[in-house]
Amino acid sequence: MPSTQDADVIVIGAGFAGVTAARELRRHGHRVLIVEARDRTGGRTWTERRLGRDLELGGTWVHWVQPHSWAELSRYGIDVVASPTPIDGFWITGGELHRGTADELLELLDRGMSASTEEALTWFPRPYEPLLLGDRLREIDGTSIRQRLEQAGLTPGEFDAVEGMWATNFNGPTDVGGYAQALRWCALAGGSWQLMFEACATYKIVGGTRRLIEAMLADSGAEVRLGAQVTAVAQDGGAATVSLADGATLTAAAVVVTLPLDVLDSITFDPPLSDTKRRAAHQGQTSMGTKIWARLRGEHQPFVALAPGSAPLTLCQVESVEDGTTVVVAFGADSRRLDGTDRAAVERALRGWLPDVEVLEVACHDWVADPFSGETWPMQRVGQLTGALAELQRPEGRVALAGADYASGWAGFIDGAIESGMRAARHVHDLIGAPVRLATVPAPSPALAGS
Repeated sequence: MPSTQDADVIVIGAGFAGVTAARELRRHGHRVLIVEARDRTGGRTWTERRLGRDLELGGTWVHWVQPHSWAELSRYGIDVVASPTPIDGFWITGGELHRGTADELLELLDRGMSASTEEALTWFPRPYEPLLLGDRLREIDGTSIRQRLEQAGLTPGEFDAVEGMWATNFNGPTDVGGYAQALRWCALAGGSWQLMFEACATYKIVGGTRRLIEAMLADSGAEVRLGAQVTAVAQDGGAATVSLADGATLTAAAVVVTLPLDVLDSITFDPPLSDTKRRAAHQGQTSMGTKIWARLRGEHQPFVALAPGSAPLTLCQVESVEDGTTVVVAFGADSRRLDGTDRAAVERALRGWLPDVEVLEVACHDWVADPFSGETWPMQRVGQLTGALAELQRPEGRVALAGADYASGWAGFIDGAIESGMRAARHVHDLIGAPVRLATVPAPSPALAGS
């Protein structure tokens, strides 16, 4: 008989993990309801009209070494476009500005990047199985990426450059970011830090991340309720109940929770999640930085700029040049150091690289202060690979976690969110079984009538 529950599965969150899980479950015939606290879909991706163009305020870049993202782009016939190739390079070491070419900056990075990634395939020979080597991984998981750099015998200039690069990658402090996390990224790029760089910040989706997630959502046919903030999830042996901030309750056979780790404890779970999950949520991840867009007066030659992690901005690169202006995107490792909506403050920060720059407009979303994210892209702290990942991936009863925070592969990317959503959907389908619906009995064939 038809179920009296509101849905077979409730998915909390309409980002890439949630939409992926919903689509896959719908293909198995399940009734799926997505509840999203925001007034939009996309989660930590957000294509928004700012500075006179469509900008990605959150996740942006994709690459063909990211199999789940690339499969989705292929499925829906969506192309990519490259960011401009940098020509000029600016970098700050010892408090002094240096100017050269982008290739010279890459040469300065080479020794430090090679030293900090050379063990990638040693520790992660099959990168989508990050725990393959078991307890041996504790040997590296107790080390921060900064400690590894300090052991590399770099010159002060080399250290400042590569430390700033890793502060950008972690979008947070390098003394907190896990060395194992750095190796995981590089292993996924075949052990090549250059290919890892290309995957991180080169190819954007034509039409933006919004175009891809809207295609996936339309394909799913799942119902979505926006502005529906979840406050609690309770489960017993036969069902799960989801409570909303407006007092409403919803019931389902299972729940997929896609909240980022830093805000996972904003929901009350009954029974509570495991101690390990709760400790990890309380600790949070490395990602506490910022992403800022700025429109500059004048047409600048494409450049890339780098500064140590202690600077308000650690990296800046040109994204478009037209109509007498230049649009750049910049990152900082600590959102508290710079208000990305303050044009004058952003201008002062950019003048560390471009002393005469004039900033016309800025655009930024504070993901760390956002109550529904609490972090930017997820990057593991020291000890979290061996101390938390397996447990975070383990479902508890009728509740499964999904999201880039819990990915085996490209954690911190759209690819990781999709991968995790697929895994959660498989688990839930196996848990609750194929849906049983009241079917209409077909009329007998005329050839069989009266036989």
